[in-house]
Amino acid sequence: MNRTTQSLIAAVAALAAVTGYAMTSTPDGGGDDAKAAARLPVERSSLLCPVPSASDLAETSYTAFTPKGAASGADGKAELLPATRELTDAPKEGGSGADKKKAVKPFLSPKTPGKPVTGEETGGESPALLGTADGDLAPGWTVQQTTKYAVGSGRGLQGANCTAPDTDFWFPGTSSAKGRSDYVHLTNPDDSAAVVDIELYGKEGALKTEVGEAIQVQPHSSVPVLLSTLSPEEQTNLTMHVTARSGRVAAAVQSSDDELGGDWLPASADPASRLVLPGIPKDATSVRLVAFAPGAEDADLKVQLASPTGSISPAGHANLHVKSGMTTAVDLGDVTKGEAGSLVLTPTEEASPVVAALRVTRGKGADQETAFIPATNPIGTRATVADNRAKGSTLSLVAPGGTGKVKVTASEGSEGGSSTSKTYTVKGGTTMGIKPPVPTGLKGTYALTVEPVSGDGVYASRMLEEQEDGVPMFTVQTLPDDRGTVSVPKAEQDLTVLQK
Repeated sequence: MNRTTQSLIAAVAALAAVTGYAMTSTPDGGGDDAKAAARLPVERSSLLCPVPSASDLAETSYTAFTPKGAASGADGKAELLPATRELTDAPKEGGSGADKKKAVKPFLSPKTPGKPVTGEETGGESPALLGTADGDLAPGWTVQQTTKYAVGSGRGLQGANCTAPDTDFWFPGTSSAKGRSDYVHLTNPDDSAAVVDIELYGKEGALKTEVGEAIQVQPHSSVPVLLSTLSPEEQTNLTMHVTARSGRVAAAVQSSDDELGGDWLPASADPASRLVLPGIPKDATSVRLVAFAPGAEDADLKVQLASPTGSISPAGHANLHVKSGMTTAVDLGDVTKGEAGSLVLTPTEEASPVVAALRVTRGKGADQETAFIPATNPIGTRATVADNRAKGSTLSLVAPGGTGKVKVTASEGSEGGSSTSKTYTVKGGTTMGIKPPVPTGLKGTYALTVEPVSGDGVYASRMLEEQEDGVPMFTVQTLPDDRGTVSVPKAEQDLTVLQK
């Protein structure tokens, strides 16, 4: 092959790795083209963490981590900076204020892959944060934000896996009911304004709202929007659709309940006919399923609980009919009956796309706490979650199809400890709830990576829990692919014709 051809192919591959252009894999496979494509490590990654709290009593910790593995071959740099920082400093001599970016000290700055870096904030002054990584630190770049509320509305642990900016988000499981405060945080990382629309759907369809249209999110700013201000109708179960008509944002919902605590509600996976919601705690006292069909057709779903011994239909809820454009909610009670479980939704007839999420409650009486589990994607090539502790971390693995085998790796500790790995086999149709491996000689916190070894697609989530004054505080994060690699399509054009 001549040098000109080699250079052109290298340029195409590099562009794909930098921009994130990819042919994403699906549970059904990507076809012959996807199989022929090469997977390359990404060269740049960005994540946004929402404003954690306005309470002076809140304590927030951040953990940043990049797994060891296939790297880009370039020295890396990673920083966690205020996303709402000022853009300019003193002007250059003879120039305007816009000529110079203001230097801001990073809140966190990991130096090498494989070791987490942590930081803490106390009180209500923490801004939204923008995490960027390139080179060796970009593939699988992960940031976890965990806030502990000792008292007040939303009391408990509230965890968020910081996410990449996008243009389209679905949030089934939101609410505008009395005693519930749901804020959607819209954060714009770019130098130009974003324009965002918010639509709400209740049990009878779309709610009328004018203030949810054309919301301006200025450059490098974050806007919290209280859902109850968008419509005068109080509804216990809502589905929210957030779209950016221009620009891009990160969107996450912070839900607080006067009696049941609260947590962050991440966006559901994209609408699909088959959904997996992994990791219902074995001691869940109440589970509510909220689903929405955004297409033109109703959806009829088979509801199954993947338990440690096999798949079963919840009593009285074997099937679920979801009307098009309307939010459907069903209370499943203590569906897990003391065993780890995951919910699997499949079409009973003609497939129609659906989004869904679970609201999970633990505890009783005044000592209750809630968390959310949205439908998610499989672990893919590799999934990563940060901020695990020696005590209080539970990993849930579910194989909704055939049996799958995965390797779980515990990273080095943030303050010391050696990495260790263990392989698990998850039987088809079951959920495995495990105490994950812990680094040898652990000091501080650590990260977990989950990688497929063989078999069908495996889904995963991590629960982080802590007891305080009788309250079972907890938060659940799902583990989709960490987007550490992109699939670069094989060039179909014969580039040799370009040589003269």
